[in-house]
Amino acid sequence: MDLGISGKAALVTGSGRGIGAEVARMLAQEGARVVISDIDLAAAQQVAGEINASGGQAIAVRCDVCDRDAVAGMVEQAASAFGGVDILVNNAGFNKDRYLTKMDESEWDAVVDTILKGAFHCSRAVLPGMMARKWGRIVNIASRSVFGNPGQTNYSTAKLGLVGFTRALSLEQAKFGITVNAIAPGFIETELMRANPTYETLRDNALAKNPVGFLGVPEDIASSVAFMASERARYITGVTLYVTGGRFSS
Repeated sequence: MDLGISGKAALVTGSGRGIGAEVARMLAQEGARVVISDIDLAAAQQVAGEINASGGQAIAVRCDVCDRDAVAGMVEQAASAFGGVDILVNNAGFNKDRYLTKMDESEWDAVVDTILKGAFHCSRAVLPGMMARKWGRIVNIASRSVFGNPGQTNYSTAKLGLVGFTRALSLEQAKFGITVNAIAPGFIETELMRANPTYETLRDNALAKNPVGFLGVPEDIASSVAFMASERARYITGVTLYVTGGRFSS
């Protein structure tokens, strides 16, 4: 199936590893030119190098998405390299899990700001170009945790906020040929997840509650993002797609 994104320029935040890196690779396989953005420049350069070595086009940019000026600079680099940004994937984010009564304000701010303020800065920076070209795709990476996970009040709040952000922005931008959708992953076996000291407990809990009987991998999310970013999804906007294997409970 031709997704209609060959030659489009895609910016994927937090794409130095894990789900973001796999999203970037898949978009590149579909012919998109990709900006690999991460706060860890070395990791971003490695992913960009892999894409370029396999015949794709990618550049690596270090960016803290909480920094408005840094985001503006990143988008300028994308414009210089590829002429603009057609596809934005707001993937940057992380968790700092702790029960609320033990959570520091800094742990709340770090998680919420990266996920929500990051999506705000990046979307605001790329939208003028998309509006001028009358075409654009914004895909926000939410989470199954929008239904609530103990110890994740900061993360669950931020991800649910991203769903509201998706719905509101989709209504603002539809008339410009821009769609805004969200992908909500369930338990995905990434390197970071496997490095978690409680990985086996988390894995077993996820498997016990997962109707399909197996766990997701980064490619499952990347495939969903690629579709939402494509011309094939032109009539879909404001939607959150839950890629969870049917699991919704904590």
